[in-house]
Amino acid sequence: MRCGVVLFPGANCDHDVYHVLKHVLGQETLFLWHGDEEVKDCDLVVLPGGFSYGDYLRAGALAAQSPVMRAVRRHADAGGLVLGICNGFQILLEAGLLPGAMRRNRRRRFECRDVHLRVERTDLAYTRRYRKNQVVTLPIAHAEGNFEAPEELLDEIEARGQVVFRYCSADGALSDESNVNGSARAIAGVVSEAGNVLGMMPHPERAAEAILGATDGLGLFQGLLESFRLHAAAG
Repeated sequence: MRCGVVLFPGANCDHDVYHVLKHVLGQETLFLWHGDEEVKDCDLVVLPGGFSYGDYLRAGALAAQSPVMRAVRRHADAGGLVLGICNGFQILLEAGLLPGAMRRNRRRRFECRDVHLRVERTDLAYTRRYRKNQVVTLPIAHAEGNFEAPEELLDEIEARGQVVFRYCSADGALSDESNVNGSARAIAGVVSEAGNVLGMMPHPERAAEAILGATDGLGLFQGLLESFRLHAAAG
């Protein structure tokens, strides 16, 4: 699987994702510059976390206008895999590749901690290694992770099965306490209608090696690789 990690000015999680894809999973991985106008035949494009363009205006708003995002859109429209993590999720929202928007966390402060997530779908390339309703633990690190949308749009997102992860307690229950940033309906991750573009606020790349003390995030990347290999074998 050929993987591309986009470099935006101010991003700081690009090398983390690169490491997991190249050194942990052994996949061909390259960096894509924000000024690039193509994704260089990558099968998977990752928009990493960080503070692209200093989060000026709104988180992800300026990065969404970068030349590379036109190429990312073409890649997504053609069915290519796109993963946006944290700031990458915000960029996907600002670019209109996913529905909804981000507001500041309800406590108006930066949240950096481990959170529990409930897996809502397992029929995606991203989640095939997980079980339905499985609770995984991943770290978050953001100030604007409060996912919001009008009630009508939220109903549509739910009806189309686009919610992939929700913030929950250790036993999988939804509660106001476990919804750390106040996201509507405890939404932590959303996928496109076609199922190939995923945005999520928690960081799976920071929980992908035993040496880090957590491996729940590795399943997401392993699922992507497995899906790619199955697709390639099928011709």
